[in-house]
Amino acid sequence: MRTRSNTYVVLGIALFILFLDQLSKFLIEDRLAPGESINVIGELLRFTLVYNDSAAFSLGVGATWPLTIISAIAVLALIWFGPRSKTTIWLIISGFVLGGATGNLVDRLFREPGFANGHVVDFLQIPFNFPIFNLADSFVVVGVALALIQTFRGDELGGGK
Repeated sequence: MRTRSNTYVVLGIALFILFLDQLSKFLIEDRLAPGESINVIGELLRFTLVYNDSAAFSLGVGATWPLTIISAIAVLALIWFGPRSKTTIWLIISGFVLGGATGNLVDRLFREPGFANGHVVDFLQIPFNFPIFNLADSFVVVGVALALIQTFRGDELGGGK
C-alpha cells in the first residue's frame, strides 16, 4: 500500500542525493579544467574532470539521446514504484537509485552540448584502471547492490518476504 510517508521517504532521500550530486559536479567544474586531475587521498582517490556521453563503463558511446530516454523511463518508474515498497530498506534502496538516476538524467537533459544530449560530469577516479564516475553513479551502484543482497536473502523486490 502506498502511503504519503513512504513517498516522503523515497523522494526525500532522492532529492538529498540529487542535491549532493549536482553540488559536487558544480564544485568540480568550478575548480578543475576538463582532463585536469588532483590527488585527494594519495593515489587511492583522485578528482579528474571528464564529460561522459555514454552509460556506465563507457557502454553506448555517443548514444546520449537513447540513454536519456531510458534514464527518464527509469526515473518515472522509480517515482511510481519506489513509494510502494513495503519495508524501510526497500524505500532506502528506491531513494538511492532514484536519486542517482535523476542526477545523471539532469546532466543529460541540461548540460552541453544540448538538451537531451548533455554529457554527464564524472570526476571520481580510483586506481586499477576503473572508469571515472560520480556520486550519482555511486548511489545507483550501492542501491542495486543492496537490492541484490536483499533479494538473495529471500526478500521479494519491494519487500514482503
